[in-house]
Amino acid sequence: MAISDRTGPETGAAEWVVRDMYLDDLDAVLEIERRSFPTPWSRNAFRSELLENTVATYLVLEFHGRVVAYGGMWVILDEAHVTNVAVHPDYRGRHLGEAMMQGLLDRARAQGVRRMTLEVRRGNTVAQNLYRKLGFVQLGVRRGYYTDTREDAFIMWKDPL
Repeated sequence: MAISDRTGPETGAAEWVVRDMYLDDLDAVLEIERRSFPTPWSRNAFRSELLENTVATYLVLEFHGRVVAYGGMWVILDEAHVTNVAVHPDYRGRHLGEAMMQGLLDRARAQGVRRMTLEVRRGNTVAQNLYRKLGFVQLGVRRGYYTDTREDAFIMWKDPL
C-alpha cells in the first residue's frame, strides 16, 4: 500500500513513493543500513521485524523505482516508537528523509497513534534538525545509549501527533 507520493513536474510520473517494506526489499535495505550505521542490523533482524513482530511497521521509499530509504516503528496502544530511519548516502540532501518520516507519521495517525518518540545520536544534528522541523522536541538524554560508540541519545517526542 502506497501512502504518499510526489510527481515530477515534467513527466507527471511519480518521483518517489512510500510503501510497505517487503522481504524482497531486504537487499536494498541492508545496503542502506550498512552504509548508514556503524553497527548495522542483520537480515535476520529485519526478517523478524517483518514476519514476527506484530507491533512493527516498516516502510520503504522508492525514488524513481529504486529503494533508497526506509523507516520503521513499533506501535503500542496509542504511542509509536521510531526504531530506525535511513537514507542511502547517494540520495541524501533531497528531502527524502523528511518524506520517509512523513510516511511514518501518516501511517501512525492512520493507526490511531497520538504521540511518537525516537532516539537520535547526540552528534547527528542533521536528523535532529529534521525531527524539530516535523514538530519533535527533545525531552531527555540516554547517556551511552549507542553500544557501538557509547554516544548519548537525545529522546525526542511529538505530542500530540
